Amino acid sequence: MIALVTGGSSGMGLEFARQLAGRGYDLVLVSNQPVELRAAAGLLRDQYPVRVTTRCQDLAQPDAADLLFDWCTETAKCLPDIVINDAGIFFFKELSAGDLDRVQTMVNLHVVTITRLCILFGDAMKQRGSGYLLNLSSMAARIPAPGITVYSATKAYLRSFGRSLSYELKPYGVGMTTVCPAAIATPLYRLSEKGMRHGLRSGLIKTPQWLVKRALRAMFRRRRVINPGLMNLWLPALIALLPGPVIAALWKRFK
Repeated sequence: MIALVTGGSSGMGLEFARQLAGRGYDLVLVSNQPVELRAAAGLLRDQYPVRVTTRCQDLAQPDAADLLFDWCTETAKCLPDIVINDAGIFFFKELSAGDLDRVQTMVNLHVVTITRLCILFGDAMKQRGSGYLLNLSSMAARIPAPGITVYSATKAYLRSFGRSLSYELKPYGVGMTTVCPAAIATPLYRLSEKGMRHGLRSGLIKTPQWLVKRALRAMFRRRRVINPGLMNLWLPALIALLPGPVIAALWKRFK
């Protein structure tokens, strides 16, 4: 059994790899951070009796999905039983022309690459008659807000895409699960150490271990979309109730 994890060198990706290794899955870790990738592979090899293969690659390039699929099937000679699409980026700011390159990177990484990976690996899994795909969306998919304009839009795409694709894949024995977590304690959001501790103590921020356990349980049960965490119950609904002038005033104050 083989699991491929993008963004597998740190954060939630590394935790997905750790928990899957604990279930006996050999791993293919993909990341564009060579030092962290080697360290993660060494750590997992030391802790678990599984095979760990690494692929250092920038998944934000337009042809990244095709290159990764070809490498898996032709070079590594493996078709993963599980594909976890965890790699992602985040920034919070008012958009300007100077952000176009960063915006394109986010769109490529969150939309283009994941879409193509799901179709390529999903088609191979359909022919085999089994497999699991899991995409990391976000609670932000339901919160179109200033400052996270492109982030929330791309995560909303993932939520819609994954839900629709799950119906297409189900008759072939392939599961497609989309996870929409609230705040998780990873380096993605670049919170201060103090802010992270406060968030964890208050319960507003959850640990990667907490999130991944629930995500994998949902994936193996072939659930289409999950929204783990109490914040998912009230925050999107609360923000949806805010009048436009209030949102504009809040953005003016905090941007």
